Amino acid sequence: MNILIVQETDWLVRGPHQQHHLAEKLALEGHKIRVIDYEILWRSQGKRALYSKRRVFYNVSKIYQGAKITLIRPGIIRIPWLDYISLTFAHRKEINRQIREFSPDVIIGLGILNSYLAVKAARYNVIPFVYYWIDVLHRLVPFKVLQPIAKMLEAKTLRLSDRVLVINEKLRDCVIELGAPPKYTHVLKAGIDIEQFSRIDNGNAIRKQYGLKQADIVLFFMGWLYNFSGLEEVAVKLAEARNDRFKLLIVGEGDAYEKLKQIQNKYTLQDRVILTGKKPYHEIPAFIAASDICLLPAYPTEKIMQDIVPIKMYEYMVMAKPVISTRLPGIMKEFGEDNGVVYVKKPEDVVKKAVELVDEGKLQELGVRGRDFVKRYSWDNIANEFKQVLQEVVHEKRKNQNITAR
Repeated sequence: MNILIVQETDWLVRGPHQQHHLAEKLALEGHKIRVIDYEILWRSQGKRALYSKRRVFYNVSKIYQGAKITLIRPGIIRIPWLDYISLTFAHRKEINRQIREFSPDVIIGLGILNSYLAVKAARYNVIPFVYYWIDVLHRLVPFKVLQPIAKMLEAKTLRLSDRVLVINEKLRDCVIELGAPPKYTHVLKAGIDIEQFSRIDNGNAIRKQYGLKQADIVLFFMGWLYNFSGLEEVAVKLAEARNDRFKLLIVGEGDAYEKLKQIQNKYTLQDRVILTGKKPYHEIPAFIAASDICLLPAYPTEKIMQDIVPIKMYEYMVMAKPVISTRLPGIMKEFGEDNGVVYVKKPEDVVKKAVELVDEGKLQELGVRGRDFVKRYSWDNIANEFKQVLQEVVHEKRKNQNITAR
């Protein structure tokens, strides 16, 4: 199949997310994949030109060596607000160009604006369109005044899509409420590269590198550091805790990084709050192996976090690490109360709960429960389900086209 993917974030810098795993798995099978993306972090790049030219990256792979994906990045005007306006014209032009030159069998949308442009182009050219939701994107729009418009575009795209894919049951409820047809809305779980996350026996090398002793209890978080991630609150509570054995290891970058550095300096936590910055994906299993308890401490009142289940949860759990999470609706619906995830009301409760779990000797038991729950979700299995959905929708579209032609 020729598969065209459109998204409104940076394919190279962000992730890897679901789409990276699935696209690269299909590319390794011989399917041709092209991605249209958006350089969403252009504002943080310092000195820059006011206009970025169209760029094409060949043989791109983030996870699986040999996965050859072609990435197209249309040019935009690098001025706030005008970037979105220019995106509209540049992405519409690029989508139509790829339809002419690449002749996609199916188009997959992961964004808001360019997914709406893509579904309109797909319907005009009788190409099946799959809307793939890994997040409630309108809640991530930085300008609140634009969020209702983004939600309206999502709803229109959902109604026009041939299939809607979501990563958990809570998201399924969300998209159906927005107008997605229940019959054509499917849950495609997040997955895990079980082989990669099974190669690491222990995290001794990481612990040694960052000065972590064998007796230390390492609380671990990885991913983009949003301001609502709850990590600042965890760090402050760690400073107040009398037990110096408890350490916080954070892998990632983002909005909260500088604030965490400030907390680190204010409370003299350089040896207890360890900020590594972003690390390559292939190094992540060793960091998880070095931890004792993994965290998802985001504020449960944060709308962005209501309906999602981050891939990191599966990756924590497949390595038999217990997880402390705030009571996020999507997480609770996905993992329940007895599958290796322990819940707290707010980020400030995380350190206290971690101390309780250690004192009660529950870490190993919880870790095993979590691993048993998630080990069925290998990326190979998820990729096969994904491919079947795409093949099915392509077959249906062609069948209907033939019937119409008669």
